[in-house]
Amino acid sequence: MSTLVTRILHVDAEPLTDEERRRLLRRVTGVVGGVGLIGAAVPFAETFEPSARDRARGGPVDAEMADLQPGQMRTVAWRGKPVWLMRRTPAMIEALNRNDPLLVDPLSHDSVQPAACVNPTRSLKPEFFVALGVCTHLGCTPILHLHDDQLNAQLDAPGGYICPCHGSHFDLAGRVIKNVPAPRNLEIPDHRYTSATAVRIG
Repeated sequence: MSTLVTRILHVDAEPLTDEERRRLLRRVTGVVGGVGLIGAAVPFAETFEPSARDRARGGPVDAEMADLQPGQMRTVAWRGKPVWLMRRTPAMIEALNRNDPLLVDPLSHDSVQPAACVNPTRSLKPEFFVALGVCTHLGCTPILHLHDDQLNAQLDAPGGYICPCHGSHFDLAGRVIKNVPAPRNLEIPDHRYTSATAVRIG
């Protein structure tokens, strides 16, 4: 190869034979083709990796609840949807056991939640409530009402959730009350605790 290159670079060198030209052409074509193949393969391989935005949108979200006072709630975003994190009081937890006759699905048989959350509190830890804040009617975001006398009297509980769009009511475990537009309880996303008060959603 070096001899062929030397002869090509020198104008006064002896011309290449047909066989030498074919050999040179094969080698140059192989090198150029290999570089082109690598150049095409890199972006193709990258398409198998999710983008940073997709990873952020669909990946798990970590949240700390140690600073939540009993009765407080905060919202975090996961997959572009609101997820509620609430620290329930003992009175809130106790009230969840006396509303079954008012609820569409008190035992959450027809609802979406992890298997470990099929219980009256719909949670892994009764004190902490993790739920998707999306009404199962048309996707609006219900609002926490702790001082609504009518709702509290209806549920015999210190609060619940009311959807502002069409008036669906949910108790403090996200269970839907009868005779409202929402057909199912609020969804509980997959989650696990990474410490006593830290939760990983997704």
